[in-house]
This record gives sequence, structure tokens and C-alpha cells, in this order.
Amino acid sequence: MDYLVAFLVGGVIVTIGQIIYDSTKLSMGHVMVLFVVGGSVLTALGLYEPLVKLTGAGASLPVSNFGYVLTQGVYEALLESGLPGIFSGVFRLAGGAIAAAIVFGFLFALLFQPRK
Repeated sequence: MDYLVAFLVGGVIVTIGQIIYDSTKLSMGHVMVLFVVGGSVLTALGLYEPLVKLTGAGASLPVSNFGYVLTQGVYEALLESGLPGIFSGVFRLAGGAIAAAIVFGFLFALLFQPRK
């Protein structure tokens, strides 16, 4: 049953993204940013964490989870360290993902030619 719930929730999230992409002139990059910001806003409102706990991978795998992870890291560091935690908290939970994106982006830029 957990797999079904994760599949359905993840499917709904990516379907919303596809509908936004198909019905607007936004690029995929814009849609991705909307999802990251949306995940961050839902986390700030206390709505994303219950969704992650309820659905597991269904809410943890889409890009909206990146906004959740960033916001959660900042919130935890803010409680622990005060105002300086705003800057260090971003890297606490999401540092590995940020580093991987930079490294793989650089490697793929070296290996492949961009479209013109």
C-alpha cells in the first residue's frame, strides 16, 4: 500500500508540473524553480513535512523536496545558532545535493556540446 500511495502522490506532483509546462510559456527551468519555491513555502507553512511522512518517496523524490530540505536545514540551524544559522543551514542538509549538481554539471559541460 505504501508503494501505491507514493506512486500516486509523486504522479500527481509531476502531473501538476507537466500541466503548468504545457499550458504556459514557462520553460522547464522555470517550472522547476516554482516547485522548489513551492516546496519551501509549504515547509514554512508546516504542510510539506506531514506529506513526506505520509507518502514517503512520493513527496521525497520530486524537485519540490529540495525546497523542503533547504528550508528545513535553515530552520534547524536558525533554532540552534540564531541568525548566522540562516547562512549555514542551507548547506547542512542539502550540501551533498548542491555539490553533486555542481560537479556533475561541470563534468557534463566538459563532455558534451551545448545545443545552438
